Amino acid sequence: MEAGIVGLPNVGKSTLFNALTSSGAAQSANYPFCTIEPNEGIVSVPDPRLDIITSFIPPQKVIPAVLKLVDIAGIVEGASKGEGLGNKFLSHIREVDAILQVVRCFENEDITHVTGAVNPISDIEVIEMELLLADMETLANALPKAERAARGGDKEAALRVDVIKRCSAHADQEKPLRILEFTPDEARVVRGLGLMTAKPILYIANVDEDGVAGDNEYVQKVREHADSVGAQVVPVCARFEEELGELDDADRLEMLESVGLTEPALGTVARAAYKTLGLQSYFTAGEKEVRAWTIPVGATAPQAAGVIHTDFEKGFIRCEVYAVPDLQELKSEKEIRAAGRMRVEGKDYVMQDGDICHFLFNK
Repeated sequence: MEAGIVGLPNVGKSTLFNALTSSGAAQSANYPFCTIEPNEGIVSVPDPRLDIITSFIPPQKVIPAVLKLVDIAGIVEGASKGEGLGNKFLSHIREVDAILQVVRCFENEDITHVTGAVNPISDIEVIEMELLLADMETLANALPKAERAARGGDKEAALRVDVIKRCSAHADQEKPLRILEFTPDEARVVRGLGLMTAKPILYIANVDEDGVAGDNEYVQKVREHADSVGAQVVPVCARFEEELGELDDADRLEMLESVGLTEPALGTVARAAYKTLGLQSYFTAGEKEVRAWTIPVGATAPQAAGVIHTDFEKGFIRCEVYAVPDLQELKSEKEIRAAGRMRVEGKDYVMQDGDICHFLFNK
């Protein structure tokens, strides 16, 4: 699963990507098309539950969950018609599973805004409309082929026709497709079409150092918009986070305290992106390693086991499960078992976020 970072030129998108992935200095903010091929990076997802687990089960190593991020070049108005190499950039968005839109929520005379004025809602609407126009074209091109196949009695094609028509009618109202509800079969069709406004979205409000609390008027407007479409907002000062990443632990803590933060905002971004992708973590814990494993929300125990190794899913017998609060209270797995708090779950068990598991399987 991967998330694509998008935004208009000069909103701090690449600065944020560099800070998140520690991939080096950001490219100049005043060159909108400095990135044609997307940069990719892997980001750890900070999880305080790992610290709790390792305090009771000290391992040789700790492995957090990770996310793959893709830095996609700045999109401009007209991208759906090829402006600013738009077709190339939009094709990169089709390949990701979720969208992280960086929205400029700061004033700075030295960094030119592409439209000449800072207006976060206008920025959101420009990108949303470009993605929607591209989706409308995709739907219009896909419909004739699906209709021909459906006339031949292809049931899958008939479903595609229904989904395409429903999506087209919704898009014609200039509404993103992510607010529609789909059955699992319909959602599969939508994913196959690569519809960009159907992808979940997270708004990252890029503020200046005076706005790290996320309470300026620009951020408030973004929050109001996000609430209307069921999305999250995370305020971040990308430049501050980039500087923070260059410090040692002691100086980093001092700098965080100076602006009233307890941790880098990038941790909040990573966790919010993880949630936006519909992901959760479960843990395995032992002397060799304590590790967070990434699974979709709703995954069953066998599917979770399969993330470790496909043989675990094929030969799944059962799993033993307990929760982090059990470990905090009882201090060890031995005591958890003695207290009858080690649950035994079968193939139909739906994994819960934060489960600590041992899988039993046939080799």
